[in-house]
Amino acid sequence: MRTPVLVMDLSVMEAAYRRFTAVMPSTAVHYATKCNPHRDVLAALHSVGCGFEIASARELDELIALGVDPSTVLYSNPVKPEAHVRAAHAGGVRSFAFDSMEEAAKLAASAPGCNAIVRLAAPSGRSSVPSEGKFGVDPDSAVRLLVEARARGLCPFGVAFHVGSQMLRPKAWRSPLLAVRYLMDRLDDVGIRLQLVDLGGGFPARYGDTPPPLERYAAVIQRGLKALPYPVQTVIEPGRAIVAEAGTLTATVIGTAVRGGKRWIHLDVGAFNGLMESLETGNRLRFPVSDSRGSTVRDRFHLTGPTCDSQDTILFDVELSADLATGDLVHIATAGAYTTAYASTFNGFDVPAVSCIAGGSRTTQRLIEI
Repeated sequence: MRTPVLVMDLSVMEAAYRRFTAVMPSTAVHYATKCNPHRDVLAALHSVGCGFEIASARELDELIALGVDPSTVLYSNPVKPEAHVRAAHAGGVRSFAFDSMEEAAKLAASAPGCNAIVRLAAPSGRSSVPSEGKFGVDPDSAVRLLVEARARGLCPFGVAFHVGSQMLRPKAWRSPLLAVRYLMDRLDDVGIRLQLVDLGGGFPARYGDTPPPLERYAAVIQRGLKALPYPVQTVIEPGRAIVAEAGTLTATVIGTAVRGGKRWIHLDVGAFNGLMESLETGNRLRFPVSDSRGSTVRDRFHLTGPTCDSQDTILFDVELSADLATGDLVHIATAGAYTTAYASTFNGFDVPAVSCIAGGSRTTQRLIEI
């Protein structure tokens, strides 16, 4: 087997999408394209009726090529290159996020009359991949921004927030929805009634621990929505929760070593060419792992990547076959999210090939273009 290779089971991914629509039937699902933009992944989700969220004009091009109606796409990146705004608006996108006066002016100039969705800052909710505070404003600032949007000829359409990726606390949606209620009341005083609340992403996948059931998230969200002063459309933007568990990344052991009494396994995939979230989370994402030997005698290893960078380590203290050796395979599960999307050819190592299967049969295999 040529490695590294990411195998995506499209049936698992489609089942995850249907799970959202069953548990949250009144909320539209817009997949976060950045999470895994492989064309077969996007095509499979489009075929079952999923909507999409983008962060660039290039992502929109991929969706349009698949037949996605651009007027249904949400451009949720709050700060965008002006050329991307022009291209997306010309391509048919009508809904854009923003969180500054400058961005409101940019939208007015390059996407006149568009639906403006203000981004609220969500409080730190101790997610596994936390938000760093890069986007979002407080509710009072959001009021001023939507008033400014209206003055510039835009439609003050909605509000969005994001609680942080891999959120294991369903209650994290409670506080942002209280802020949305306050915002809607304030906007009502100035004659603005919102049409959309974008609840963002953050819904978790199963790594080392089993996350709370989706029903608990839906219950918290539903209570928050019922407390709003009037009904609105709602959307969510899951990425990880749809594609992560559909992916298994297989790597080859390229060397072993004992250092300081610890056993190290060097793989042909690491943080830089496939598992960047290992670095982003300080190795806290505990990807489930197995190996081709399947021995009953087990030992604990540190798994590291092929580059010369000393930070290129995936997992510490994972249990695998004690006799694991060069040439054996290691299988890393829950790897469908942010693996190939982040991957680079740093130090000259290949990014994973992608193989999509459905119903147990391989349908395609190609290298992701970087």
